[in-house]
Amino acid sequence: MKANTNNMHIAVSGNIGSGKTTLATLLAKHYKWTAQYEDADNNPYLNDFYEDMQRWSFNLQVFFLNSRFQQVIDIRKNKKTTIQDRTIYEDANIFAPNLHSMGLMTTRDFDNYIGLFNLMQSLVQPPDLLIYLRASIPTLVEQIQKRGREYEKAIRLDYLQRLNERYEAWTTKYTEAHTNSRLLIVNIDDNKFSEKKEDLGKIIRKIDAELNGLFKK
Repeated sequence: MKANTNNMHIAVSGNIGSGKTTLATLLAKHYKWTAQYEDADNNPYLNDFYEDMQRWSFNLQVFFLNSRFQQVIDIRKNKKTTIQDRTIYEDANIFAPNLHSMGLMTTRDFDNYIGLFNLMQSLVQPPDLLIYLRASIPTLVEQIQKRGREYEKAIRLDYLQRLNERYEAWTTKYTEAHTNSRLLIVNIDDNKFSEKKEDLGKIIRKIDAELNGLFKK
């Protein structure tokens, strides 16, 4: 039985290659939700970033921050339930700190970025439900290779591993930091939702349970 959702914000989070866009598309079709996707193909910095991370890291992160901030504003204005591909929180809690710690973003740029994020964060609300797609490095690499994006061929394994570690740390404290949001974790190593309808069905049943719980608050 489908949850009777209306005017809610659902978000899918996860590392590069975890299947966020695919799941968001499938869930939007199933629930008849509006979908908001990460603006990767139209990002003017993405190709340059993977070729020279240190030079373009700040530009890339500011582009994504601005794009996702606008998405959240639009989602909350919209009277329809929307599912979002990646959240504004991942940029500030995972990607930008990771670049800074790897020496790929200067402290000056990082501090500037965090200042922008803190301002934007004060003006938006977290999603009603966050779906985190947990995946091992071999699974991520397999799915990245399968989709065959040219600019992703340069992604380093240590970069993916560091992101995974930060995702785990972030999701561990997510509900404590965002008490009005629910968290659903899906292990992608054990769930091939893009290939098996029964695996997608498992996710849908878990989402229904979470959403029905939201209505009981």
